[in-house]
Amino acid sequence: MPSLEDFDVVGKRVFLRCDLNVPFKDGIIKDDGRIKASLPTIQLLLKKGASLVIAAHLGRPKGVASSELSLAPVAKRLSELLGQEIIFTGEVTGESVTSASMALKPGQILLLENIRFIAAETSKDESERASFAQQLAQFADMYVGDGFGAVHRKHASVFDLPALLPHAAGLLVSAEVEVLKKLTQRPVRPYGVVLGGAKVSDKLGVIENLLGKVDVLAIGGGMVFTFLAAQGKEIGTSLVEKEMIDVVAALIQSAHVKGVKLILPTDIVVAPKFSADAQPTLVSVDSIPSDQMGLDIGPESAALFAAEIEKCATVFWNGPMGVFEFANFAAGTKVIATALTKVSGICVVGGGDSAAAVRALGFSDSDFGYISTGGGASLEYLEGKELPGLVALGL
Repeated sequence: MPSLEDFDVVGKRVFLRCDLNVPFKDGIIKDDGRIKASLPTIQLLLKKGASLVIAAHLGRPKGVASSELSLAPVAKRLSELLGQEIIFTGEVTGESVTSASMALKPGQILLLENIRFIAAETSKDESERASFAQQLAQFADMYVGDGFGAVHRKHASVFDLPALLPHAAGLLVSAEVEVLKKLTQRPVRPYGVVLGGAKVSDKLGVIENLLGKVDVLAIGGGMVFTFLAAQGKEIGTSLVEKEMIDVVAALIQSAHVKGVKLILPTDIVVAPKFSADAQPTLVSVDSIPSDQMGLDIGPESAALFAAEIEKCATVFWNGPMGVFEFANFAAGTKVIATALTKVSGICVVGGGDSAAAVRALGFSDSDFGYISTGGGASLEYLEGKELPGLVALGL
């Protein structure tokens, strides 16, 4: 399979699958990191003489078009970043899209509307996806897959379409795979992983797989309360997955047997309600009030996590330590992010909320070794799963 650098695209229309799934609030893009991460591949293809038909998704519209999930604001931001016009018809398929794609000249870009507005894109029916992929294939001569955040999905534009056209991986997908290989194939030790976020169930597979590979595993965020509950501690009204308590107890035992240093918080910032203006109180993990909920790890815990991180030569972080969107409960996440900037070896921030958090807290991408664009895709790779989008690209 040719690499993108070897791909002869002069005068050709390239179907480029990007990940432009950016967070919005009140119609405004809150973090354009994924758009910026797509720029190198876009710019290289344009420089090499191609025209582009870009496809991407936003949210989970489940096959129903909605103005709230339109890519129109993304088209505007992409135009600003590239300094050129983006053709946007507001449709995924149809005569207007076909005409626009056929009329493309080298250097021009057509951005399709949210590809998940079409139910066939995400259908589990292979014939439906294949039929939709055939429609998309008419828009271009070649295919480049660069939407890493979607490569764990068996979707038409990710999995089925590459089989119909000459194809290559984009610069972003290639870079992501190379970084993740460093985390899974003979990582430089000590190897530490910091996991946060809401649910243990979302990260169960990656925890189970990493227990045989890492030296240090630190747990924070909402998921930590299921760990504390598994130790028999009072967790008040904190988020907990009761059905996971026995599973987590087994994970704690497995970490001990395998010699993994499992680090859990020693102090917690609690509040009576989930609110930006809730009054925070610092308590020991052994003294969480029954009428309070934990919303961040405490300063003692954050310092402990940071000290362990800074000793590591390889670090992967996925998931904030608390409700970083609320100033009263962002300190733990900020301390962890600061520690990551001091890692001398390989440091990977695992996409999703972690990437949004470091930017929201005032850090720049250059402060870290690598910021992944794919939270779910990164986790499934670390679980050891086969990712359909990578298989389709021959990776």
